[in-house]
Amino acid sequence: MATPVEIDAMRHALVLSAAGLGSTSPNPPVGCVILTPGGQTAGTGWHARKGEPHAETQALAAAGDRARGGTAVVTLEPCNHVGRTPACRQALLDAGVARVVIGVLDPTSRGEGGAAVLRAHGVEVEVGVLADEVTVVLGPWLTAQTTGRPTVTAAYQAAADGISAVTDGALIRELSAGVDVVIHPDGRLQEANRHGRDVLTLPTNAGMNDPACLLTTLYTGGARTVLLLGEPQHLPAFLAAGLIDRAVVMCPLDPPVLRESLLTGFQVTGVAKAGGKLRIDLLRPASIT
Repeated sequence: MATPVEIDAMRHALVLSAAGLGSTSPNPPVGCVILTPGGQTAGTGWHARKGEPHAETQALAAAGDRARGGTAVVTLEPCNHVGRTPACRQALLDAGVARVVIGVLDPTSRGEGGAAVLRAHGVEVEVGVLADEVTVVLGPWLTAQTTGRPTVTAAYQAAADGISAVTDGALIRELSAGVDVVIHPDGRLQEANRHGRDVLTLPTNAGMNDPACLLTTLYTGGARTVLLLGEPQHLPAFLAAGLIDRAVVMCPLDPPVLRESLLTGFQVTGVAKAGGKLRIDLLRPASIT
């Protein structure tokens, strides 16, 4: 079982991993903490974007020789393949870590998987530590791997006279900071954050009449998370096809929240006052990873 120090380190790694939201795709946002044999933090790291060092590599570089005989605490299973960067499981073996604590396994692992290879080389491996918590960050990426399309967050305003597109610039910037692509009301596609050269490929036309095809194209182009700021007429097509995973709804405090503003079958995961309005965060249960 994970020790209290390792559990604290996993929460530290979870927070670190969030620094990569909106920029790591098609790679996952991952955080890592290296502990010395005595349990002190020796190094930390997170993955920023494809082609740049992974979380484990950064943390090991910061830890140096203090990693030998210590523990690597990482939110996602260390990768077992060589791409633009070396395999993380090999970096951990080369550093001489004695134990690896993992939040969730990587569904994209190739071959045996990083955890199996580490065990085969005598490294003690613990899997499933704070799995529910680390998916607060990894959840949308994991869902995209399962569905074969980007995870979609819809944002809209609700009022007595119906639903309209979000116009709050601060809210749009907040939501855009954690996604790969924004679909604007006019169908324009925008890379929300810098992913690196030739990482994302966006179609020239959003093709709002066929949302499933659009999302497949975006996924193939490297996107794993999408923010839909489309006009109200776009929502039914996405909803009917089961393509909305999360939603952020802004409602006036007076009159009371309209029942029609809440998507049927979605769970309320958060409610807060914001700028004289209510912000309601919704999640489709099937999107819980």
